[in-house]
Amino acid sequence: MTDLVVRRLLVDMEAPIARHWCGNDAFRSALFNALSMSFPVGEQFFIDSVRNGFKVLPADKQDAFKSEVQGFIGQEATHRRLHALFNGHLEKLGLVNAWAPRAEKRMKLLDGIDPRHALAITAANEHFTAILADWMLNNPDLVGSSDTRLTTLWLWHSAEESEHKCTAFDLYKALGGNEEWRLTWFRRITTVFLGDTLRQTVRNLKDDGTLWKWSTWKSAASYLFGKRGLVRLTYKPWREYLRADFHPSQQDSRASQEWLSTHSDRYTPVGAAA
Repeated sequence: MTDLVVRRLLVDMEAPIARHWCGNDAFRSALFNALSMSFPVGEQFFIDSVRNGFKVLPADKQDAFKSEVQGFIGQEATHRRLHALFNGHLEKLGLVNAWAPRAEKRMKLLDGIDPRHALAITAANEHFTAILADWMLNNPDLVGSSDTRLTTLWLWHSAEESEHKCTAFDLYKALGGNEEWRLTWFRRITTVFLGDTLRQTVRNLKDDGTLWKWSTWKSAASYLFGKRGLVRLTYKPWREYLRADFHPSQQDSRASQEWLSTHSDRYTPVGAAA
């Protein structure tokens, strides 16, 4: 089991943010804004799925998971709160969040079904966030901003996503979740996640008035498919989830550990959530 620490980030999220906060780049800002728009709703779903999965664990297995589940919930609740503040600034910039209400409608379709389905969905999403997090932590200059609190927000979030990437996966397995549904939900989530990310990013660029600028498309091509491109460098770790012997711990977490160690002045540990 993983010892997960809940941390209070020492940044002021009340101050406004610049329209193109990510390297003064319209595409990069729109992409990360899209991801942030999904976080409050998505992370509440992850919290609920892990909590509900834990509740139906056999009593003799709960002690092994209790501390980790509490830490997972505490970390995700903190992410949800700070990204809700971040998203509030996006609304003031005139950006419309179409992703969150669409996700909420989908989640209602899962009401009353076997909690292992929600855990499999959460594990799949956590794989996406973990490989994205590792890419960001290894390429911090591509996430960097002149607004250091935003750089801190995204890299701290990345470090914790990498840190708790095993929780939902292990709970799913502990509840007897099978390989067929693990992979079925992963394929479905791949389609949904990439589709929603694209739709919201395009919506953000349209609202921003930069969708049809050459600089936007040039940045997108480089950022996604260039030498250090997001798609180019995350494709291999994405595929690893399809292996029958896959476990999230097999993927390197050193970048997360190093960031948390070298930036301990940017957060305060507050213990696990109840």
